[in-house]
Amino acid sequence: MAHSTFSAVDEYGFERHDDFDYESYEDFMSNYLKVLATRAQKWAALLGEGKSVKRTNTVKRYVRKGIPSEHRPSVWMAISEADKMREQFPDLYQKILDSPFEKELVDLVKTDLPRTFPDNIYFTKEANHQTHLFNILIAYAHNNRLVGYCQGLNYIAGLLLLATKSEETSFWLLKVLVEKILPDYYTKTMDGLIVDIEVLSELVKAKVPDVHQHVINLGLPWAVITTKWFVCLFAEVLPIETVLRIWDCLFYEGSKILFRVCLTLIKANKAAIMQCNDFTSLAECFKAIVKNASALHCHEFMQSIFKVPGTLSNTTIIKLRARIAKQRREQQQKEPR
Repeated sequence: MAHSTFSAVDEYGFERHDDFDYESYEDFMSNYLKVLATRAQKWAALLGEGKSVKRTNTVKRYVRKGIPSEHRPSVWMAISEADKMREQFPDLYQKILDSPFEKELVDLVKTDLPRTFPDNIYFTKEANHQTHLFNILIAYAHNNRLVGYCQGLNYIAGLLLLATKSEETSFWLLKVLVEKILPDYYTKTMDGLIVDIEVLSELVKAKVPDVHQHVINLGLPWAVITTKWFVCLFAEVLPIETVLRIWDCLFYEGSKILFRVCLTLIKANKAAIMQCNDFTSLAECFKAIVKNASALHCHEFMQSIFKVPGTLSNTTIIKLRARIAKQRREQQQKEPR
């Protein structure tokens, strides 16, 4: 095989491990670079002469096809309406950083800093991203007392920082994710997360009933399979460019995108899942499906999430959430205090 022209570190600073498949990656990039060039021209025309981004069908279509990395910070802020939150409190981030911090929160955040992307050159002790990440997480913990600091937020804030190269932008995007797009995912009880894992189980039951029954038969809880998918929003799960493409849509279309990604991964890998005959092989299978070539080819993968799962309306998700949340409340009331 010819020597790869690609570096041992990707453009976001992640080290490529010894088993990295350079051949598949070169094959993917030879096509994807053309896609990126076309999208860059389209976005340049859309954003030309300082035009602001509005939520329109054209913008939605463009977002689904990928936001060029140089435009992600401003476009994410606009389409998620985090910029409107910032306009209300323009000095908030700096004011929090200028105030005293609670030792308990400082200790919690500092514990997770070395665990965040240890294979990324920007997050080594010598690099300064750990300091920037600390600032984002400690500011958010003081700003939202209900959440404080929750494990998983370090990966989200860390990737926001790599994508936006701005502490303050990352802070506001983290705020909009936790408070508007994914409410109750990161609270102490994680009610929103627990409900959404059940919602996914119901969607799999409706759309791929044999997979649903097979997973039940082998005794692997959906929470074991998918908690990291939901908590980290696929960071540290799927390839980095694929995650950022998912986040493009997440900031515009909301949490429905997470279900589309989950269902696509499950449906596209149905044959492999059905071949598993015990708990351990099934767990290994779910680890493998997020690392295979189809997940790496982010442009085709993102096209597939709008086709493979079939119809998936917000109304369906809202109804399922309401039903499951009600069942949980009733169950909790029955339990002895």
